[in-house]
Amino acid sequence: MTAYAGLDVGTTSSKAVVYDADGHVLGVGRAATTWETTPDGTEIDANALCRSAFDALSAAAVDAGVEVRAVGVTCMGESGILVDDRERPLAPVIAWHDGRDGDEVADLLSAIGAEAFGGIAGKPLRGQFSLTKHRWLMRHVPATRDATTRFDVGGWVVRRLGGEAVLELSLAGRTGWLDVAARDWWDAALDWSGARRELMPPLVSAGVPVGVVSSDAVSPLLHGAVLTLAGHDHQASALGARATGQGHELDSSGTAEALVRTIMPIPSRADVARLAVAGITTDPSIEAGHWSLLGGTEGGLAQLRALERLGADVAELDAAAEAGSDPGAEWRAVVATAADEALALHRAMDDVVGPAARVVVTGGWRHSAEVMRAKVARFGPLEVSGVEEAGALGAATLAARACGELGADDHLGNP
Repeated sequence: MTAYAGLDVGTTSSKAVVYDADGHVLGVGRAATTWETTPDGTEIDANALCRSAFDALSAAAVDAGVEVRAVGVTCMGESGILVDDRERPLAPVIAWHDGRDGDEVADLLSAIGAEAFGGIAGKPLRGQFSLTKHRWLMRHVPATRDATTRFDVGGWVVRRLGGEAVLELSLAGRTGWLDVAARDWWDAALDWSGARRELMPPLVSAGVPVGVVSSDAVSPLLHGAVLTLAGHDHQASALGARATGQGHELDSSGTAEALVRTIMPIPSRADVARLAVAGITTDPSIEAGHWSLLGGTEGGLAQLRALERLGADVAELDAAAEAGSDPGAEWRAVVATAADEALALHRAMDDVVGPAARVVVTGGWRHSAEVMRAKVARFGPLEVSGVEEAGALGAATLAARACGELGADDHLGNP
């Protein structure tokens, strides 16, 4: 039996799923991402991050009980690992949502400006992207000034599994150092942050083979498996939900809601800057020749907090909202606000690149009748994905492509 693994190294946990050639689940594994809260902020030891990823991947392989042909790794963006010439980490991994870099964000605004940053890096100027945290490390952790290589999270995991030292393009886009239209490094941003081109591994596209698993830290069932990078986790989820065609949009409706639209060609620099003002990022897509727009809201988190505050489960609140009884009115209002926030991002994309060809909803909130009623009322007809771990399935699909078992446009499993 030919089997493929998708590993999703996320903020809360690492999730791994092993699939057969028909896309059926053979085994699953999960391990927590163990962040620490320090006086500086939220961070994790780089080796502990790998252990979490390895534990999830091994658990899935053992659960499947078969040898794995290829492994695709997708991950959270922005966070990175600086290492010395022996590839030893020189500092903890700073969480992408950590706020320690407030002064650096202000410096970036003064030195480069929001319009230039938005148009070239394709990002809103805020404290999320790699370059401001890199500048913070240069200022506060002197050892990092001797770094010889900077890995992103997925690249670090692949390297430790035995793969090549490379950086996938969609994840390079999350750094703030990439000129997204040129798909090349932006020297002014590198210079500002204290980074340099030589620090960056070679750029590669998602889904290309980058070595094989050789680490003894994972199950022998994985040894010799072809490795590939599956890019930013939101894009991998879109691939797993089959929402990466031209103009397709994924509405990942989870705790953090994300709208991901695949497009070509890339908009003009002025329009990329307009998108950034609206809070929408532009990155190279994991699908060759395309770009990806991404906008996020905290609507899912607001809905989760409402559940806790109202002391009821989703089904009860959905029924109360439909009946018009308490506490249904409050639940309906929270859901409506979240749907309005998502619609604003959707329309901002429409204004620049035209209407979406289709919208596919995935994530836990798609199981709420009230959430879906609110979305349909605003977006019109929607498709609902039945995939539970879309990021892992997208990563496994790219793994199967990397070893030649699938064509460039093919997917694991049935539509």
